[in-house]
Formats: sequence, C-alpha cells, structure tokens
Amino acid sequence: MSGVVIVVPTYNELPNLAGLVDDLHRHVPSAEILIVDDDSPDGTGQAAELRSASDGRLHVLHRATKDGLGAAYRAGFAWALAEGYDTVVQMDADGSHRAADVPVLLQALETADVVLGSRWVPGGSVVGWPRARQLLSRGGSVFARACLPVTSADVTGGFRAFRREALERIEPQTVMSRGYCFQIEMLWRANTSGCRVREVPIEFAERQEGKSKMSSSIVFEAMARVAWWGITQSPKRLSRPARQPTGRIRA
Repeated sequence: MSGVVIVVPTYNELPNLAGLVDDLHRHVPSAEILIVDDDSPDGTGQAAELRSASDGRLHVLHRATKDGLGAAYRAGFAWALAEGYDTVVQMDADGSHRAADVPVLLQALETADVVLGSRWVPGGSVVGWPRARQLLSRGGSVFARACLPVTSADVTGGFRAFRREALERIEPQTVMSRGYCFQIEMLWRANTSGCRVREVPIEFAERQEGKSKMSSSIVFEAMARVAWWGITQSPKRLSRPARQPTGRIRA
C-alpha cells in the first residue's frame, strides 16, 4: 500500500468524531483515517467501528485501556508502517487542528521529512486560549529549545506530517514518553537523526466539545524528562541543526 493515513487518537471524543471524519474526507479525499481509540466509555470506538463498516477510508484500532497519548501514537504509527503507507499525519480529534490545513502540511512535506503545524511562527495563531495558557505553551517550547538540540518554534504541537522514512529513522516504538512529552521526544529524535524539519503556520482553536486531557501531571512529566535529557544528552547540543525556513504553502 502507499498514500496518506491520518492517525487520530481518541478518548471520549464522540461529539467530535463525525464532524472530524467528514471534514477530513472533504479536504483530503484521497487520504485514509485511522482512529486509535483507548476504550472510550462514551462509545467513540464503537461509533467509529460502525461507520468504518461502510467507509473504506476509515479504519479503527481499538486499545484495551487508556495509557497515554504516546502509547496511542506508537500503536497508530506501528499500524501505519505495517500497512505500508508512505505518509503519516497525526492530529487531534477535538477540532483544534483544522482538516483544511492537512493539505498545507502535505505540500510542505515535498521539501521536508517532517512538517510541524506551528502556532508560534509568523502567520500561526491560537483562538480561545487565555493568556496564561499561551504563555505556558510558548514557555514549554522555549524550555525544550534551551535543553535539547531542537530549534523549532512550536516544539509541543501535535499536528504533524511524516515521510515513512522519517518515522523509520525516529523509531517511535522506542519512544518512552506517555503524555504530551511524546511530541517533544519525537521532534528531538527527528532532529538528531538528520531529518529535514519544517514548520508551517496553522490556526489552533480551543475545543468546543468534550473535555481537555491536559493535566498538571502531564506538564510535570514533560518538564522533568526534558530537563533530564538536557543534562544527560548535553554533548549533542554542540551540533544544533540549522533552523528550517517557515512559510505558508497554499495547496
């Protein structure tokens, strides 16, 4: 198999599921979708399974328990590589990432190995976040850049596209982070494995339905892991990769 698969982890995202699938089919009709559901008690997985029975572009991977964002993405990436897809996109299920921006990421991937949908480059924006949360997100990226050999403006974002070869070099199955720190570790590995990383601006909107999965324990895990990596892997900071150009590409 070849082509594009969009990996979407879900946990209690039933109110957002149908709209997300419809939007992705409209904006990226040739892409397929993989829902990775962590046994959602609200029936998200069952609803996805029911729709997939009549939708050949929709696939569902059921996991037995809620075990963190990183574990869900590891399972989704492993499935995508095993099925032979050439391009893998990751995005949130809650509407924060716009399906209309997927073609932008894919076009940028023509000259890169990994593309980040960035909130913090010129042209990027966040809608519906209080100032404190914006500062927390920006501060997380600043902290990661200070500790690790990464130069991207948006280190923690979860809207990304990968060439197959990039995922194989990054080896996501060996990434140990469970929460949102998974995004930082994946980007760190992309940089240190020599992947060409590019950022394109996106609009990020706060979810309208459902409940955020962010918690203080997730923030603590990210800070602790990044600090530890910075201490133990500090020699790698001597060979920081050149910053990649940014800019919006029109599909």
